[in-house]
Amino acid sequence: MESEQLFQRSYYRNSYNSITSASSDEELLDGAGGMMDFHTLEDDNLLDGDASVGTHYTMTNGGAINSTTHLLDLLDEPIPGVGTYDDFHTIDWVREKCKDRERHRRINSKKKESAWELAKSLYDAWSGWLVVTLTGLASGALAGFIDIAADWMADLKEGICMTAFWFNHEQCCWDSKEATFEERDKCPQWQTWADLIIGQAEGPGSYIMNYIMYIFWALSFAFLAVCLVKVFAPYACGSGIPEIKTILSGFIIRGYLGKWTLMIKTVTLVLAVASGLSLGKEGPLVHVACCCGNIFSYLFPKYSTNEAKKREVLSAASAAGVSVAFGAPIGGVLFSLEEVSYYFPLKTLWRSFFAALVAAFVLRSINPFGNSRLVLFYVEYHTPWYLFELIPFILLGVFGGLWGAFFIRANIAWCRRRKTTRFGKYPVLEVMLVAAITAVIAFPNPYTRFNTSQLIKELFTDCGPLESSSLCDYKNDMNSSKIVDDIPDRPAGTGVYSAIWQLCLALVFKIIMTVFTFGIKVPSGLFIPSMAIGAIAGRIVGIAVEQLAYYHHDWFIFKEWCEVGADCITPGLYAMVGAAACLGGVTRMTVSLVVIVFELTGGLEYIVPLMAAVMTSKWVGDAFGREGIYEAHIRLNGYPFLDAKEEFTHTTLARDVMRPRRSDPPLAVLTQDNMTVDDVESLINDTSYNGFPVIMSKESQRLVGFALRRDLTLAIENARKKQEGIVGSSRVCFAQHTPSLPAESPRPLKLRSILDMSPFTVTDQTPMEIVVDLFRKLGLRQCLVTHNGTVLGIITKKNILELLEHLKQHVEPLAPPWYYYKKRYPSSHGPNGKSRSRVDHVQLNNISEEDQEESEEEVSLLKNSMP
Repeated sequence: MESEQLFQRSYYRNSYNSITSASSDEELLDGAGGMMDFHTLEDDNLLDGDASVGTHYTMTNGGAINSTTHLLDLLDEPIPGVGTYDDFHTIDWVREKCKDRERHRRINSKKKESAWELAKSLYDAWSGWLVVTLTGLASGALAGFIDIAADWMADLKEGICMTAFWFNHEQCCWDSKEATFEERDKCPQWQTWADLIIGQAEGPGSYIMNYIMYIFWALSFAFLAVCLVKVFAPYACGSGIPEIKTILSGFIIRGYLGKWTLMIKTVTLVLAVASGLSLGKEGPLVHVACCCGNIFSYLFPKYSTNEAKKREVLSAASAAGVSVAFGAPIGGVLFSLEEVSYYFPLKTLWRSFFAALVAAFVLRSINPFGNSRLVLFYVEYHTPWYLFELIPFILLGVFGGLWGAFFIRANIAWCRRRKTTRFGKYPVLEVMLVAAITAVIAFPNPYTRFNTSQLIKELFTDCGPLESSSLCDYKNDMNSSKIVDDIPDRPAGTGVYSAIWQLCLALVFKIIMTVFTFGIKVPSGLFIPSMAIGAIAGRIVGIAVEQLAYYHHDWFIFKEWCEVGADCITPGLYAMVGAAACLGGVTRMTVSLVVIVFELTGGLEYIVPLMAAVMTSKWVGDAFGREGIYEAHIRLNGYPFLDAKEEFTHTTLARDVMRPRRSDPPLAVLTQDNMTVDDVESLINDTSYNGFPVIMSKESQRLVGFALRRDLTLAIENARKKQEGIVGSSRVCFAQHTPSLPAESPRPLKLRSILDMSPFTVTDQTPMEIVVDLFRKLGLRQCLVTHNGTVLGIITKKNILELLEHLKQHVEPLAPPWYYYKKRYPSSHGPNGKSRSRVDHVQLNNISEEDQEESEEEVSLLKNSMP
């Protein structure tokens, strides 16, 4: 079955060590973009076993959390490593929160003992604000460096400033007295490569030489970027947002937010943007900011020792990343809340806002663009919009939704093909090929030769008296009877029509190249390319509406509000709305996107057009699939992410999903005080499960708690090293009091401190809607399934993910309409009037074949279709 094959690969094949040891293109694994299915997760093999006939496990302390019961009875001397997690494993949110509460109580109880303890408590209380302050400072500084370096290197493809080589093209001509207003970018200080190499500034030879040098620098930057990523930090490739979302949901990816990833991503992001590839730096800036947050969190024990608390810092860091990417602090906070964060308490909202504020302040102080703004394409419009314009705005929203749906399907299909063919084994070759095609096609068209941020600035800018762009080449109409604004609507000149054709070609080029560029092994963001595509389409529509209003101002749709000689239509506004619509169609963001674009324009007047376009793009995109591009890449890579936006509408019960099944091995359990060290080690070595329920004894089988495989292994190793008398025949005791043993018996090993005393439980009749909500909202890794206090099996996070994937692939397209409206709970009696067996997967007692057949009569569509 396809659904069965989907989960046959291991996370450990993509471990960080295996990636960093790659020495060739064939050995370079996909790192951030690799196929990471959830077959051998920490949560995978949690008791995928079956209970034997006649087995009874009585539940005594169900799934509720008791404030007086700690998940960890801490020892006076904690066992090293217990409570930590391996790579590619999921954290236990409940345990981490309980650890933090215990730490907080301990600090508060000691703060009155001495001035030093009081100082430690104050340091602990303020450490959250300190870490987000440091994160904001570092994010703003790195963003300023990336902006300045990327602009300089992008201009390096065309020439160099002879007076100061560290100036980009615009800075080089600032002090020039020879530059004219119409040709402000031409000055003697700036030399093109043709001027330097062959001494010609004009003519075919100059054009060919500049063409060659443009391609040379583009390939050089791209080659250096992909080599640095391959050799030093494979996790530095891609956008990083899908992985950030997965990490914030509780997944561990060692090295993904480390110092090497930060350094290499910062450098290669500059190279990738400067190479002219159809990508942006805004998405990777979120990854850079989260790397800063992760590194600084290790300076504070409150966050370095608690994975759940560390994710609060990462949520604030992602807000800082968007703040410096778009100059939108409020939009950054909303982006973190809406798009990436899994757990977002109120204090995280305040700290996210503060981190975004600090990052924006630092970037504003650096002033990387020289315009006293946080972004290159900051614009202000002064013409109001009119009700009729909602029609083209909504049409732009439709275009954005269609573009988003097309891009997601095309890009995912290409990325899947890259993973399944030999072409994906040569990432350096792929990057060089994409860079070469991009450079060759981009150079002849001035709108594709531009840096993408400069292109968006050009398209957003309204035509004023000081603009010399081809998009502002209008004919001056001196016969207008009434001048309402300084620059009234005018007929388009030849430059405008020529620019429209060039923009149409640029639109096709950007659409095609963005599909193949997003996902290659260099840092690549999607925000700017999507905004550029929408801005091109919006500017074309805006010019068309402007000319329609000029030539047909007597039509009823224009007559009431657009007078002759008035400045009625602002094409730059259409470009802005189109950019928001396309970005919304790809990412399916709504509120945060509107606020980000609103902060770009600095005016409240255009909120309604933006809202209309963004919501339309989301509705149209959702008609073809509810997943955004980041969720699609998460599913493609097999990351264990439970999306809170998805609704579970199927009538499945916990017993239909739990493990073990009849064909599975028996349920592996530990007893409270009847097993030896050798017995426990044998159970660990003979099974691949990552956790075991602990019961009172083989006779009573009453549940005591739950022990993790990693904690058991570490505790036994630590006891052999530090405790005398611990041998293979030593009794393992999970009870509070050690049972009486013969005098000649070896010293017992007490492991109650590693026991989870309150494992979560549900009954076998619990609807899966509730179970899925428990996993999403509480961050569970597993919960036990019971029937009348008897343990039947276990549901892990992997089981939930497999169920959702199976429903998406098999049940949803096959289920008849009545399936979704049938009775939620099965009947308690069969057709012959006899009561049905209440246990589906595990037989508690010997039953006759006739009763067994009756208990299997009613089978849901899901169960029949599952392998």
